[in-house]
Amino acid sequence: MDVKTGFFYLFSLVLLFAAFRVITARNPVHAVLYLILAFSQASAIWLLLQAEFLAIVLVLVYLGAVLVLFLFVVMMLDVDVASLGRTLRRHFWFAMLFGLVIALEMAWILMGGFRATDESRNLAGAAAQAATQMSNTKALGILLYTEYLYPVQVAACILLVAMIAAIALTLRGRKDTRNVRPEDQVRVRAAERVALVKVDATRPAPPPPAPAAAEEKKA
Repeated sequence: MDVKTGFFYLFSLVLLFAAFRVITARNPVHAVLYLILAFSQASAIWLLLQAEFLAIVLVLVYLGAVLVLFLFVVMMLDVDVASLGRTLRRHFWFAMLFGLVIALEMAWILMGGFRATDESRNLAGAAAQAATQMSNTKALGILLYTEYLYPVQVAACILLVAMIAAIALTLRGRKDTRNVRPEDQVRVRAAERVALVKVDATRPAPPPPAPAAAEEKKA
């Protein structure tokens, strides 16, 4: 076993452990941290497969933006872990059935790749040989903007609509919050910030009686 194969098994074992801890961790913050570890190991596996573009996108997009946002949201929200555990136990068999269906679909697709014909192997070899003449990023860009241009545009429109919807939902008027208008803050004058109220002067408290005078009154 060479060094590359050893690193592959190492990254795969850490990836499987992190993925298992994502769904079994009781603390949501710990689950997000394990998900970050899982994505980092997946990025390392992409590097071993010489897919540098996918590896750097996985690090920049998911680790650098999405999962950090997830971590901030989970830390700011008051998540009831006990109720989540009860919900998971109530839907455990449905989750097991759903996971089994996904596993069977993945196995069917992978086994179909192993049963490839000689013609498909020759085509894959020709495509791999052509891809070696250029970088992975250039080959991916040519495919995205030539053969898959329409799906890329559709995905861009969907992401644009999702971004506009998220902004609209965030900026909606709520009665339980106090909105601040910047234009009112700019037009405010110094005299409106401080209100001077005239009140009557208070008289000082009378001094306490002397100790000798207090004893004479007692006598």
